[in-house]
Amino acid sequence: MSIMDILISEPPPLHMDSNGVLRVGGTRIPLETVITEYRNGADADEIAYNYDSLQLGDVHAVIAYYLKHSSDVTAYIDEQEKRAEQVRVEIERRSPSDGLRERLLARRSKVE
Repeated sequence: MSIMDILISEPPPLHMDSNGVLRVGGTRIPLETVITEYRNGADADEIAYNYDSLQLGDVHAVIAYYLKHSSDVTAYIDEQEKRAEQVRVEIERRSPSDGLRERLLARRSKVE
């Protein structure tokens, strides 16, 4: 293997699942989890420790990718947050929580 083979960068260890979520390595950990941890001050060792299914090399690679492509990664994370909010709103629309506490307490008192 030549030095050039060694120096050619590898693609980041990311794969997109069937729901359009980027996952790190072969795990179910989403990209935004790793980047959020990093933005909050955690280093690669801490992130790998906190998420034991992640490999340290993958965490380093994802952070390096983020540092080189921060605007693209940030746009992706923003889009994921919008999608999550839309899902939350739809769930709340289908199952409103108005009066939930009262309904649960009433159900509980009937059982007792």
